[in-house]
Amino acid sequence: MPEQYKNESLWPIAFRLVSQEKQIGRWTTLSWSIEDVCLYNDDDKASLASEQGGYLMPLELHRHERSDYRFNLSSRDPHLFIVCEEENEQLSPLLITAAQGLASSYMDGDYQILHIKAPLQIQAWMEAFIGRHGEQIEYRRKRCKNKEQKGRSSGN
Repeated sequence: MPEQYKNESLWPIAFRLVSQEKQIGRWTTLSWSIEDVCLYNDDDKASLASEQGGYLMPLELHRHERSDYRFNLSSRDPHLFIVCEEENEQLSPLLITAAQGLASSYMDGDYQILHIKAPLQIQAWMEAFIGRHGEQIEYRRKRCKNKEQKGRSSGN
């Protein structure tokens, strides 16, 4: 895997995906979790996680997702979301994001979304990113203030 470095919009994160068999009624299924999360700055741990069947993936922040980051940061427990694809009973991560909206867009497909509590260092880094680029203002279409105007469904 190519060497990845932390900067103002990218922070490599190492982690392992671990499965555990669970009994649900008469059926046995695999339950997946994320373990050994290491920020890239933890050099020894990051190399250890990537050597032992782990993954090193970039968490990348995008300017157009700033309102999602603010929403995440303002929650009681901010999270990071890992979008995974399952193939032959093995899970492999496709994407790590702090934008819940982006992660939820994968929920309709054959993807599994895992999440972890965002480390405080990542939360501070996200705050700094929003501070550098400003809060994203979402514009909503204004409704007609003139009550005299009526649409097709009003019978006019």
